[in-house]
Amino acid sequence: MTDCILIGAPVDCGKRRRGCLMGPDAYRTAGLAEALASLGHGVTDIGNVAPDRVEVAPPRNAAVHELALNVGWTAALMRAAREQAPNGFPIFMGGDHALSLGSVAGMAAHAKEIDRPLFVLWLDAHSDFHTPDSTSTGNLHGTPLGYVTGREGFDAFPPLPATVPVSQVGMIGLRSVDPEERAALEDGEATLVDMRMIDEIGIAKPLSEFLAKVEAANGILHVSLDVDFLDPAAAPAVGTTVPGGATVREAHLAMEMLSDSGLVGSLDLVELNPSLDERGRTAALMVELAASLMGRRVFDRPTPRGA
Repeated sequence: MTDCILIGAPVDCGKRRRGCLMGPDAYRTAGLAEALASLGHGVTDIGNVAPDRVEVAPPRNAAVHELALNVGWTAALMRAAREQAPNGFPIFMGGDHALSLGSVAGMAAHAKEIDRPLFVLWLDAHSDFHTPDSTSTGNLHGTPLGYVTGREGFDAFPPLPATVPVSQVGMIGLRSVDPEERAALEDGEATLVDMRMIDEIGIAKPLSEFLAKVEAANGILHVSLDVDFLDPAAAPAVGTTVPGGATVREAHLAMEMLSDSGLVGSLDLVELNPSLDERGRTAALMVELAASLMGRRVFDRPTPRGA
């Protein structure tokens, strides 16, 4: 069994709509630790990380929101990832997707230290491949993959101990990609799976092919699960709803396949905004998906109350 390390990351500066800072406690309330422990895993909750205090030069792009605070969170979460990765399986409870600027960078540094390549699976409606210079909204939760793959424009952010080659990134569930991101990704080797592909051939085939790449390279896989990967009818508690997302069953299948692979070494749970939830059902679903990734199967799943 696995030693799961819960890391609260109440990041709420990657966009302008507030509420994601309540995410870590929503996961605690929804029983994430208990769900993991019921599967036989060890669970340690180290509490919430706090951002470093930093000073940065004004951004070249005047639209950029809360640059210094985002940089401070990145430094703190990169450090937390590097410190905790040798101890078990880090689970970063967000918090908006800007937390992945730090979590992925820290896991890449850890992978380099143990001489294995880090692969990243981005389960998200968005590609999050902007830079601080290219973003028109200025919302830095749209930049993590740009940062960790080494794109230019992140001068204010901590230098990367290791980058993640674009060829080691898989994006599944895409349905909202800006023209600037599309242009930057066209010449790369990222695995790009939009919802049309999932509609046509299902989620299992492209995910299996990506996992085969990870296994062939003896890689470690970091999974970043955004609430908006799911269709908003199933998971409404997110400020970036995009219709036409993954169904609950497709998401569980993806998590079960990831569990079967034995390749996953860390997890982000991001963009949960409890103020937009309906009686906690999005938080509960995200906990169920995390449990599936950590080994829960259909026959292990509790019968819902009232059934």
